[in-house]
Amino acid sequence: MAGRFGPKPTRVSVRGGQVVVPAAVPRQAVAPGRVRIWKPEGDLDLGLVLGPLRRGPGDPTFRATPDGSVWRASLTPAGPGTLRVAVYGGEVRGEAWGAGAEWLLERLPELLGSADDPSLFVPRHRVLAAARHRRPGLRLTRTGLVLESLIPSVLEQKVTTDEAYRAWRSLVRRFGEPAPGPAGVGERPMWVMPAPRTWSLIPSWEWHKAGVDDKRASTILRAVRVAARLEQAVGMTAEAAQARLEVVPGVGPWTSAETVQRSHGAPDAVTVGDLHLPGIVGFALAGDRHADDEAMLRLLEPYAGQRHRAARLIMLSGQVPKRRAPRMPRGDIGRL
Repeated sequence: MAGRFGPKPTRVSVRGGQVVVPAAVPRQAVAPGRVRIWKPEGDLDLGLVLGPLRRGPGDPTFRATPDGSVWRASLTPAGPGTLRVAVYGGEVRGEAWGAGAEWLLERLPELLGSADDPSLFVPRHRVLAAARHRRPGLRLTRTGLVLESLIPSVLEQKVTTDEAYRAWRSLVRRFGEPAPGPAGVGERPMWVMPAPRTWSLIPSWEWHKAGVDDKRASTILRAVRVAARLEQAVGMTAEAAQARLEVVPGVGPWTSAETVQRSHGAPDAVTVGDLHLPGIVGFALAGDRHADDEAMLRLLEPYAGQRHRAARLIMLSGQVPKRRAPRMPRGDIGRL
């Protein structure tokens, strides 16, 4: 739905994983990479599918460009890689550069939701039915990478999104490496996130300068020490993967759910322990803006197996309670 009758963008809709991808126009000439053409079955909205992977509008690992493309810079098991994805005439064109190019192209269909089955979701509320009708191209991405989602999720613990995004930008640009191919050059180069060993060698004062407190920094350091074991969780079920992640001190149900939603494309990994989500779900489904986790899970029970999809559709619906309290104050320990 477009024009003045379309849903107005909100902070919640952004958090729900919606990125505006411009309509495709003739692409500009860039250094050629390896190419894969893939034809998806059904509707595909790049902004909705890949939106959850962007950590703020200035994410140095993610970019949507005016030619209708989405660019991602990733640290794959084969090495750093850059992936450009665009849709032309119902076909997806993936182009990749770097040591991780083949790995990225091989997993392109899963990244764009080929392993997801939206037909399993049966809406039982008008809000969900309307949201699904407006968003036919929504599919759940599966990156196949754990640390790529775990580390920024840890940075988002107990702080505002602005603080978390600022920390992610600062650390990736300071300690990552330029993205392979044309995305890594120019006025606004993209960056690949640091390797596990690089994360482990970041000095304490650099975490402080990035606005990351000792608790979150320590959690990331514990995670990267067992990075290989955590990445193996990709081959597990989402539930087993969450259990493995939560063995790391500092990683709880909130962080593990936020991770497997992206790494596994987990349709049932509902986020508990969130400050806002229970009230959003409660308001949309029952008019209860004060719902807690228990009430949220009860309301989502009819969608067992698809609870994350239900929550995402709610966040994308725009049916959210009006704010009654001041925004959480932004902090910056880097200035202390």
